[in-house]
Amino acid sequence: MLSDTIAAVSTAVGEGGIAIIRVSGPDSITQVAPLFESRIPLTEAESHTVHYGHIVSPGSGEIMEEVLVTVMRAPRSFTTENVVEISTHGGVISVRRVMDVLLQQQIRLAEPGEFTKRAFLGGRIDLSQAEAVIDLIRSKSDRAFSVALKQVGGSLSQRIGILRQSLLELLAHIEVNIDYPEHDVELLTAEYVKDKSREVMGGIYQLLKTATQGKILREGITTAIVGRPNVGKSSLLNALARENKAIVTDIPGTTRDVIEEFVTINNIPLKLLDTAGIRETMDVVEKIGVERSKAAVSEADLILLVLNASEPLHEDELTLMEQIHGRQVLCIMNKMDLPPKLNKSVLLQYFDESAIVSMSVLEEKGLDQLEEAISELFFGGKLESGDLTYVSNVRHIALLKKAHKSLQDAYEAAEQLIPIDMIQIDVRLAWEQLGEIVGDTAADSLLDQIFSQFCLGK
Repeated sequence: MLSDTIAAVSTAVGEGGIAIIRVSGPDSITQVAPLFESRIPLTEAESHTVHYGHIVSPGSGEIMEEVLVTVMRAPRSFTTENVVEISTHGGVISVRRVMDVLLQQQIRLAEPGEFTKRAFLGGRIDLSQAEAVIDLIRSKSDRAFSVALKQVGGSLSQRIGILRQSLLELLAHIEVNIDYPEHDVELLTAEYVKDKSREVMGGIYQLLKTATQGKILREGITTAIVGRPNVGKSSLLNALARENKAIVTDIPGTTRDVIEEFVTINNIPLKLLDTAGIRETMDVVEKIGVERSKAAVSEADLILLVLNASEPLHEDELTLMEQIHGRQVLCIMNKMDLPPKLNKSVLLQYFDESAIVSMSVLEEKGLDQLEEAISELFFGGKLESGDLTYVSNVRHIALLKKAHKSLQDAYEAAEQLIPIDMIQIDVRLAWEQLGEIVGDTAADSLLDQIFSQFCLGK
């Protein structure tokens, strides 16, 4: 696979200042050289230099585009192969003309994520770093970007490497005792197994402690804004998004479908779902919207229940509060700029005082308190320290839990003085499960699945 040359557009499709086409492969420089007219032949260009010139048609010599070409010679490139990056004028036609010429030179179009996959196969990065590249691209907050950037730099890989080294030392000790049983002191070996297992389990536990926060930073909190019609749900969405995303009128039932919007609050990404007002209705279209609202509520990580503080509680609202009782809910008493008629004591039967926020979305009052309440609910008011390695990938979390279970089995077996060769099976399994996180023991099918999630030019 690594013997051929691949090419893809690495910048977004559309108009822009420049577009970048990336070409990678052992023969990429010699294959692009006949297409590039410049003062210095591309084959003679030094690594990490930029050259001005023109891409020409190989048959007619017609100038196809004015470009800057960057040369990066192996192994000093992202893929560890020879890489040529062609900077063209930003535009669909200019990019297409250059790509057409390249694909005539036995250069094929790259598969999604293939550049990063080649970097992994070339030993430039491990699998956890490769997956962090996706997180970097998809980051929805500064904090999420910082976490992903640290993982691209190898912060998680280093932690996993330390844990695997401890298990390797334990496996080596076990191997010696299996090969030379006459020198084995059973009780001492059992204690050593327990000590090492406890040490590694502690390291795994420290990583898993960050899993909830890391997953939130990576994927965001799915947040459903619910309530009866005309209580201010769409106004709240617009206030949190800082722009008019949803239509707001005095007519009940204006919102008839679920509207999605991503916002960032105190560095926490929220996927806001503005739902149709929940009420009994004979309107067929509105009824579909209400059913979708109920589905959104069932799938949400956080529910923002909006109530009209200028009206008494309605029977529909009491029913809704019964349904969401025990979930992660913040109750918003909206329209506090009007004379209050809502009995707060009833709300306290369902929610803690800290989960009730008084607001006037119209006058933009109480928004800061709501944002603080969201932060407090999920992060205790603040994120962990800046030097912490977060685990956010679902695959990583599952493998860490499996490794922890394998070591727990090894620990319990050592306590019961089960033969050491049986304990070795669990220790080796934990070592392999941790290795799967960084790709040392990953199957080809897993690699294909992971890299297929990338965009085309990455």
